[in-house]
Amino acid sequence: VRRAKKGEKIVTLDGVERELESEMLAICDAEKPVAVAGIMGGLESSITDKTTNVFLEVAYFRRDSIRRTSRRLGLSTEASYRFERGVDIENLIRASNRAAELIESIAGGSPGDIIDLYPVKPERTIISVPDISASVERLTGLKVTTDESNKILEALGIHLTEPGSYESPTWRYDLAIEEDLVEEVARHYGYEKISSEIAMGHQAGQYRTGEERKRMMRQTLVEYGCREAITYSFIDTRYDALCDPIPSVAARLADAGPVTLRDAVIEGAVRMRPTLLPGLLDAVRLNLNHQRNDLKLFEIGTVFAAGRTGELPFERESFAMVFTGGEVLAGRAEPVRNLDFFDLKGVLEAAMESISVPPLRFIETETRHLMPGQTAAIWLGSDKIGYIGRISREIASDYKFKKPVYAVEIDLAAVLQAKSERCIYRPLPRYPSVIRDVSFLVSPDLTLDRFNKSASHSRPAILRHVDFVDIFEGSGIPEGMRSLTMRFEYRSDERTLTEEDVAAAHEAFIRGIESELGIKRRV
Repeated sequence: VRRAKKGEKIVTLDGVERELESEMLAICDAEKPVAVAGIMGGLESSITDKTTNVFLEVAYFRRDSIRRTSRRLGLSTEASYRFERGVDIENLIRASNRAAELIESIAGGSPGDIIDLYPVKPERTIISVPDISASVERLTGLKVTTDESNKILEALGIHLTEPGSYESPTWRYDLAIEEDLVEEVARHYGYEKISSEIAMGHQAGQYRTGEERKRMMRQTLVEYGCREAITYSFIDTRYDALCDPIPSVAARLADAGPVTLRDAVIEGAVRMRPTLLPGLLDAVRLNLNHQRNDLKLFEIGTVFAAGRTGELPFERESFAMVFTGGEVLAGRAEPVRNLDFFDLKGVLEAAMESISVPPLRFIETETRHLMPGQTAAIWLGSDKIGYIGRISREIASDYKFKKPVYAVEIDLAAVLQAKSERCIYRPLPRYPSVIRDVSFLVSPDLTLDRFNKSASHSRPAILRHVDFVDIFEGSGIPEGMRSLTMRFEYRSDERTLTEEDVAAAHEAFIRGIESELGIKRRV
């Protein structure tokens, strides 16, 4: 038995000359093939009326080899049919002896010696089933004892080698997994003994953890005029140094680097994105090229970093938005004003408020992809979760953006893991509130966060809200200063406040802020 030589030919029993290929098995004499192994014998070695000596060749061939040869030659026989489905390698001697007996009894003659070549015995298939009785009950509902199950399997030639391990017989190629043994037990125990049950009615599914809050976020963003984008998870290597990712991913990138694909799905896109911003900036450019100039886009998606040695890649859910152009109101064709940093910040805060996230803090910082002086780090409690600001001039120039583009990206997984603020019902106020707007002369480095912290230190009991109104620089304002206008709302839950009540509390409160921050009211 050997592989055929490429181009070797044989005339098979059906009288057809066939050309063999180098992968095909052939039964050969000292010079040439006399049979196509496992499929059909050769015409030259066929039995005729003058035959006196018969050589019996009983063999085992791999199923895949016979199937492949049969398809290539376009020759399907009873022999190939059997070998393709598998024969018992341990049954060859028995089959050979039986064939010799039949020849001897029918045609006479005497058998010669047997030559048995069995160089490598195949390993038996071992199937692990720790508790066959429990498996049968779990998969079929039948209650069959372990002893009875083992008895059924033993009768089928499936031996229990050790507790929980069964050896498949050589003639059963279809037995490989636990379910195969359960099927054998059920088949012989009786399918008719499986009790019928009414199928359960359709039940509504449940949201995965955090999914409901993300739906609420999306609804809020849509109400603010935003559109959701879905961008590719694969990006080009030219984006490697474009944008700083969220801090949790940045730490993994510094440790293990980005995820690189061996076979890119998209030509050139061999990186799994560490940030959502490259895809959103590409979407902005595409829209601007099609004269869609007023954009509010957001995306919720997964970002990636390579895993440490022996670990899977790091994945984190992220949220990003980009704004550019103007604010277009419903029913109007033209924008009423240009979008800016505070529009983006306000929509972000509204989205977080919709899912009861504690207030975010914004602290001025610098990052690679955002413009200095118009960039803030975003903090949730004691954790930095992202960045917000105006896209840098370098990136804007590369993308050919003619108008400012503002972007934010935060660690959404950290946001969803944060404990939600408890919602407490309060009835509508019974008494009217009193509003006071105050303008302060402040230096440009005074942040709203710092002002709000100062306001919380000396807050009077009747003060309900402190809100930002406006910042102004220009005519009437000293050089190097700006006007910050804040709104203060006073109200009592017990009575209507008088002018004297508000004036006394308000004056003391404002003086405390002025003293702590070193600022003055505009006159």
